[in-house]
Amino acid sequence: MNNVLKFVLLIIGIGLIGYGVYDLLTPEFSIDAGPLQVEAHGDQTQSYAMIAFGVLALIGGLAFGKR
Repeated sequence: MNNVLKFVLLIIGIGLIGYGVYDLLTPEFSIDAGPLQVEAHGDQTQSYAMIAFGVLALIGGLAFGKR
């Protein structure tokens, strides 16, 4: 049981970190009409939260290996 939980936490942690970084780097809205180019960037707190939860899940997964 501990092995399965460790594996699931590691996979979830990697996924959350990947999603958070992807969300940080990609623009939310983009318009390209000839010479006019508009990009809108919103609040990035959700991306930071996803990365933080991913790091916590990774730490939790690694902590199960120490028991």
